[in-house]
Amino acid sequence: MMEKTTKRARAITAAVAVLVILAGGIVAFYKVPAFHALLHPHPAGDNAAKTAEQYTCGMHPFILSDKPGNCPICGMTLTKVESAPAPAAAVAVPSAPATKPSGGERKILFYRNPMNPKITSKTPAKDEMGMDFVPVYEDETRGSEGANLPEGYATVQVGTERIRLAGIQSAPATRETIRPPVRAAGVVVPDEKRVRRVQAKIDGWVEKLHSNFTGQLVTKGQPLLEIYSPELVATQREYLLARAGVERMKESPYEDARQMSSGLAQAARTRLKLFDVPESFIEELERTGKVRRTVTLNAPVSGYVTGKEVFEGTRVSPGMDLLTVTDLSSVWIEADLYEYEAQSVRIGQMATLETVADPGAKLKGRVSFIYPTFSPETRTLKVRFEFPNPGLRLKPQMYVSVALDLHGVTGVVIPDSALIETGLRQIVFVDAGDGSFEPREVKVGVRGDGKAQILSGVKAGENVAVRANFLLDSESKLRAALTKMTGGSSAPSQSQSPPQPKPQPQGQVDHTGHGGGR
Repeated sequence: MMEKTTKRARAITAAVAVLVILAGGIVAFYKVPAFHALLHPHPAGDNAAKTAEQYTCGMHPFILSDKPGNCPICGMTLTKVESAPAPAAAVAVPSAPATKPSGGERKILFYRNPMNPKITSKTPAKDEMGMDFVPVYEDETRGSEGANLPEGYATVQVGTERIRLAGIQSAPATRETIRPPVRAAGVVVPDEKRVRRVQAKIDGWVEKLHSNFTGQLVTKGQPLLEIYSPELVATQREYLLARAGVERMKESPYEDARQMSSGLAQAARTRLKLFDVPESFIEELERTGKVRRTVTLNAPVSGYVTGKEVFEGTRVSPGMDLLTVTDLSSVWIEADLYEYEAQSVRIGQMATLETVADPGAKLKGRVSFIYPTFSPETRTLKVRFEFPNPGLRLKPQMYVSVALDLHGVTGVVIPDSALIETGLRQIVFVDAGDGSFEPREVKVGVRGDGKAQILSGVKAGENVAVRANFLLDSESKLRAALTKMTGGSSAPSQSQSPPQPKPQPQGQVDHTGHGGGR
């Protein structure tokens, strides 16, 4: 009996001891932070956050994490941030500093969805992908007082560290001379002033062709063809008879008779010349006094036979084209220029020509004519250039490239990469110092050599962003949208996100799931 009582007392004592230890453990779990952290570890607190390392995304600087990994948005590997304060928890948080430049606490207005800024919440929340909402601070939605910013844009506060991570670079606006290049593709065509057609002025037949194929080079005065014409034969006889009459009338005492005879001879000679009979042929006719059956027609100019309409034995009539001779020592280049290019072209301006057939050769020419109308199909203006053609380098219908040497324009010049084209306007971001970039709308003049003339919006000496300015553009638009949503002073009145758990005060831990909350 005593033995049973002793065993029961020992069991009760052991049970009481277990209950006491369990009660002490529960009290220590809630009262002793080290014991609580040992049994139930939480993300690092404020003290640990101060010494934790940070990693961020180069494309999305607002993504921060206390451990290596990949960006949840673009998948890029996170890079380490040197000497930067760690976030309060090992989750994505905004890259903005925790305090204002003046040292005061920053006020959070609301939280926004990182993928859709229109979805906001007054309390911390997560989106459908599990990403934490990004806090929006009061200073981020405050407009730039006194600044005349373009509509839909806001000044961007980046910070020196984010400038380095994002690869943002600036270049100064300088005052210099810029020459807008104008290049156009052209076609070689013959100079119309150097084209001659050999035509028949009488009825007859082609007895012999001295230039018997297209492309043959002929010189001025060279025989082209021999033609038989009964009318030419009769005119030769009339001229010989008139000359004989002049000889007979030399002894006549009548002055009128001598003058009439001389006039008839001169008229017959002139008639032969009007039929394009060469002077040498007439002189030989006068010397020999014999009528020739055929008459030789000579080349009127030096050039190439570019047209041949007859063969030996062909019957010809007045006005019929026989041969075409073209002088190609100088040619025309006809090129099409767009409307904005044609406004700078003037007659007499010098131009340089290059060809694919002879890349090393560069010929100098000038603008000889500007056509008065635009082409309705291509909306271009045709411009004519005149170039010398030594060695027949330029052949008709050859494609060439023409570069115009326009007069330089002096003004404020920035790199062309600084311009952000929106379709209706051009925007640049001016470096205001201390990591701040101010968007400005500019008016652009001429462009050339990777540079652009600025007519208004930027002054000489100011620095403009030339690299990664598309990041500034997106950030500026986002801040402008947030400012518009909040009116620049308060958080949005309605939240589009689902209700989220109430945030716990700083330094306290949510114990839901551990036996109740405090």
